[in-house]
Amino acid sequence: MSTVINSQVPEFKVQAYQNGSFKTVSSNDVKGKWAIFFFYPADFTFVCPTELEDMADKYAKFQEMGVEVYSVSADTHFVHKAWHDASETIRKIKYPMLADPTGVLGRGFGTYIEEDGLNYRGTFVVNPEGQIKIAEIHDNGIGRNAEELLRKVEAAQFVAAHPNEVCPAKWKKGDATLKPSIDLVGKI
Repeated sequence: MSTVINSQVPEFKVQAYQNGSFKTVSSNDVKGKWAIFFFYPADFTFVCPTELEDMADKYAKFQEMGVEVYSVSADTHFVHKAWHDASETIRKIKYPMLADPTGVLGRGFGTYIEEDGLNYRGTFVVNPEGQIKIAEIHDNGIGRNAEELLRKVEAAQFVAAHPNEVCPAKWKKGDATLKPSIDLVGKI
């Protein structure tokens, strides 16, 4: 098993549903800004709407931080629209819902389950250079927390802006950081 940390986002061009419209989203659209790729198994399921609503509730905050959120499932953009139209919860979503029926994104990020044609719950934070800085994959019965993801993105952005500092456990924006040096060895 190899890691995807610091690897480049795979090349892709997919259809998406966002705010009542269909559009094309590609790897070129991701360049130059922070992004979250939020993989989930399928539309019209059980845990997925709770997670997508949680992300929708934090979307404005992610936008303020210069982060675009992309939810991704193996469903088509037509299914995303139908789910949006049918579900009060999903109607709250303003971020692009990427359609990945061929599994190009799921395979590229390592979330695709070949025998099921679905994705594991995968969360990836990508920096403006297109490098994956955070990667987390859950089994499908385990839901995620957008508040914790928000904290992790703040830490990733802080470290990117302050390359000689690191964020300790439970770090929150404004908390003290560490400056790794030989003087710290054995003192923490």
